[in-house]
Amino acid sequence: MARARYFIIWKELDHGRRRVLQVFSFIIPLAVWAIISYCPLVWHPMIKVSDPGTVAHFKVDSMILKEAFYRENARAVEQHRKPAQGTPANPVYLPAPHEVAASFYKAFVTPPRLPDEPWLHQSLWHSITVILWGFLISSVIAVPLGILCGTYRFFSYLTEPFVEFFRYLPAPAFAALAVAVLGIYDGPKVAIIVIGTFFQQVLMIANTTQRLDPALLEAAQTLGAKGTKLFSRVIIPGILPDVYRDMRILLGWAWTYLIVAEVVGNSTGITWFINQQAKYRIYDNVYAAIIMIGIIGLATDLVLAWIGSQLFTWKSRKKSVLSRLSAAYAASSRTKPELTQEAP
Repeated sequence: MARARYFIIWKELDHGRRRVLQVFSFIIPLAVWAIISYCPLVWHPMIKVSDPGTVAHFKVDSMILKEAFYRENARAVEQHRKPAQGTPANPVYLPAPHEVAASFYKAFVTPPRLPDEPWLHQSLWHSITVILWGFLISSVIAVPLGILCGTYRFFSYLTEPFVEFFRYLPAPAFAALAVAVLGIYDGPKVAIIVIGTFFQQVLMIANTTQRLDPALLEAAQTLGAKGTKLFSRVIIPGILPDVYRDMRILLGWAWTYLIVAEVVGNSTGITWFINQQAKYRIYDNVYAAIIMIGIIGLATDLVLAWIGSQLFTWKSRKKSVLSRLSAAYAASSRTKPELTQEAP
């Protein structure tokens, strides 16, 4: 019976079960990674040399494929030479979880190899800046246009056919043109993110606007609302929570364009850091940087979700922090006269 409670169609799970499943959504891939990293019987195709013996081209700590290692050792035994010694290991591009965890600290405190290269925190902040500018420019134009397209057929027929056509064009295809027009610095990077999110944003918000409950419009029209009042007092408040949710989703899309955008022109930001660490074969730093992007994106989304729950309390069916504080203040102020009367 307990198992069946998890598999009821469209049935929301209780708070405890949701939290357990959410935790396991991270534990399961981490467990798979740990098994691959720490269990030699699962997948350890390399041998890490601890003693090269008499094999001339083996070095201490070098990574050798198992077939080559065993072949050279068999040859050494046939020739009555000392064979090499080593332990099973994964390739250098697949570090263990503890190595990546250590890199979360090491990557921040290790200075760049060259004096003019940025630190990791500088690279991260540069990437965040590019994301914010690109998404801000996209949203300032796309959100009003999407609402107009979803409200008035005039704007829908005037803009949506071209937007539908343009959204199939890959944003990275405009990289060379963006560099030619905007230079080699941050301009083309911001432009790639704008192109990658703007057209999707217009269509998504237009679709959200069209899904507004018709009963709200009919009720407002019955009460005499029309024209701009119907638009500003019914349509905008009615779609605002869903538009906010759409923008949270589209912000995640902006992050997916970051790696492509940052290699346009001069390589900068977290993409530059990842490429540099891969060039030096420091793959634990590469994994750490990639995970940092995910953590920043997830943390941003959680903060935005909390802000949305405070702004749109009628949607979340919860009282906002400000409303609870004001209610507590009002309750305490009501009790003050009673306290002052009892004081004498």
